Amino acid sequence: MIIAQVMAGAAQGGAELFFERMSLALARTETVLPLIRAEPAREARLRAAGLIPQTFRFGGPLDPFTRPRLRQALRAHKADVAIAWMSRAAAHLPRGVCPTIGRLGGYYDLKYFRACAHLVGNTRGIVDYLTKNGIAPERAHYLPNFVTDFAGVEPAARAEFGVPEEAPLILALGRLHRVKGFDTLIEALARLPDAYALIAGEGPERGALTALIERHHLAARVKLIGWRTDTGQLLKTADLFVSSSRHEPLGNMVLEAFSAQTPVLATDAEGPREVIRNGIDGVLVPRDDPAALADAAGRLLGDVRTRVRLALAARQRFAAEFSEATVTEAWLSLLRKVAA
Repeated sequence: MIIAQVMAGAAQGGAELFFERMSLALARTETVLPLIRAEPAREARLRAAGLIPQTFRFGGPLDPFTRPRLRQALRAHKADVAIAWMSRAAAHLPRGVCPTIGRLGGYYDLKYFRACAHLVGNTRGIVDYLTKNGIAPERAHYLPNFVTDFAGVEPAARAEFGVPEEAPLILALGRLHRVKGFDTLIEALARLPDAYALIAGEGPERGALTALIERHHLAARVKLIGWRTDTGQLLKTADLFVSSSRHEPLGNMVLEAFSAQTPVLATDAEGPREVIRNGIDGVLVPRDDPAALADAAGRLLGDVRTRVRLALAARQRFAAEFSEATVTEAWLSLLRKVAA
């Protein structure tokens, strides 16, 4: 089967990185044709994995070139099925060449997906959104993300960050944007006098978060450590992973914490609320509530047995639902049906 993977994004966000992981996973058994917006680092990674990406402009509504060029590429390579990742790729997808699938990682405007015969949401909430907006149930499919398996990864050295070995350590990951709620986490840390926190990521809120840390005199205990590629090592060294988002359609970081067997505390944003079984494989608290977040974090940091119980259950969920093998086979099953 020849699978065209169409990606218009140039960022290094969760959807773009999962596109790469999914492309490589599918390529283990099928032929994958990456049709992407020019992005040298992504092209290099795909080529290093043995794939041959083709690049396209993916401009705005007045771009007259991308759709005919995509049509030409799909025909030339005799694609059996094309998957459009997110709105812009779907908007440029040509009709009538091969069966088409639109993959949604959020609650996007469905007008961009008119060329897609089937739609995939990576949460059940997104699939509910599709059917409530007129997509027939047989065209709307739930297929979750998979994340890297961090089971065998060694912990990062705490000394690198000035964190004492025995100190309770919280880890947070994500773009430094208001939607991620890192200000709520910092306010919570002000109520946890013994805990340290590492916040890994970059973004427009760095200045505001730095000022908030200084206002609460937390610079010795709360560290903004920038964009990191050692996610597994950081998760392994933390006592608790915290997702403080105000809005989170899925939350790959929660799945990564499940993989690393790091206990999870999250606000009840859309994705974490769907994934986490509260009190079984993680703990949920209300959004924008520093006191509730601090109270839950304090209880978990002081109760190693509960942390171990939650982490073991989360690891079992990862293996059963969010591993590469499980998710890839589910995708292949759908692709075979659509391409038949």
